[in-house]
Amino acid sequence: MMAYLEYLKARYLGEKGQGMVEYALILAFVVVIAGYLTGNTGIGNAISSTFAKVQSALGTSGS
Repeated sequence: MMAYLEYLKARYLGEKGQGMVEYALILAFVVVIAGYLTGNTGIGNAISSTFAKVQSALGTSGS
């Protein structure tokens, strides 16, 4: 029983997932910066439309 509890503790309380979250945040930051720098070109429009779709799905305004 102790081995099972130790397994669950290591599985769900470890810090392995933290690295994935950090990489996802860095990737999101890079995408936003790339969209800002490219302005109204292909990738800028794609990012803009994606954010607009997310905003409308969440029911928030674009301000």
